[in-house]
Amino acid sequence: MKVTLQAILAQADQQGYAVPAFNAYNTETVMGVMQAAQEAKAPVIFQMYSRLFDGPLASLVAPAILEAMQQLDTPAAFHLDHGAGIPAVLRALRYGATGVMIDASALPLEENIAATAQAVELCSACGVPVEGELGHVGTTKDNVMGEYTKADEAARFVKETGVSALAVLVGTAHGHYQQAPVLDIDRIAAIKAATGIPLVLHGGSGVPDEQLQASVGAGIRKVNFGTDVCCSFLDSVFGVSREIIALDLFMREPVQAVKEFALEKIRLLGAENRG
Repeated sequence: MKVTLQAILAQADQQGYAVPAFNAYNTETVMGVMQAAQEAKAPVIFQMYSRLFDGPLASLVAPAILEAMQQLDTPAAFHLDHGAGIPAVLRALRYGATGVMIDASALPLEENIAATAQAVELCSACGVPVEGELGHVGTTKDNVMGEYTKADEAARFVKETGVSALAVLVGTAHGHYQQAPVLDIDRIAAIKAATGIPLVLHGGSGVPDEQLQASVGAGIRKVNFGTDVCCSFLDSVFGVSREIIALDLFMREPVQAVKEFALEKIRLLGAENRG
């Protein structure tokens, strides 16, 4: 069931769970997530990273996502992840995204607000809600993590941009963690109280289960998974017998691996049977 980012997160906010957002890179990862959502009767978000919209891949993967959404009886959104600028936003809208993230978090606050507000104005004309980011969520390779999102700045950011969801920096990063992160749960709760909108946790791959559940309790309503989607797929690919030549047969196990990973996160975040 095709829905907007705002609609899928509003239900999560009302019922106190988080929607898992899985990055899709090919038809097989789309299939794995779709099958997990079907089995768990759960809402899900299919995401594509901004880089994929810079080349021909988006024109092939996006239709697969849209078809999966149509086949699902449960709510599903198609989201641009870490939109690098207005060109990426426009391409996402062109390919049918029902939610868009504009990531201007590396800019000073004033410039971040201006860039995000521009994306909100553009997308609102198409009825597509926007996710912004305040507090730059970097990678696990960064030497120093940025300053955590402040509740008062978050309240201003939401008011002046009109975003429907806000990604915050509270202790996570993108990539493989050398050691498990410790999330600032109290800060999440404070930002949620100050903004009143659904909050987003990036870098969900590798975060301990109990911390993910605590973050949901504090106000996180969308959790992004990219690295572990790739790992679940690739670990299975490398383990499939090379005697299997037909690609459709070869890919059965990798699709199943993505499905099992997605099922685990759906259940962990409380999204099962929320359709």
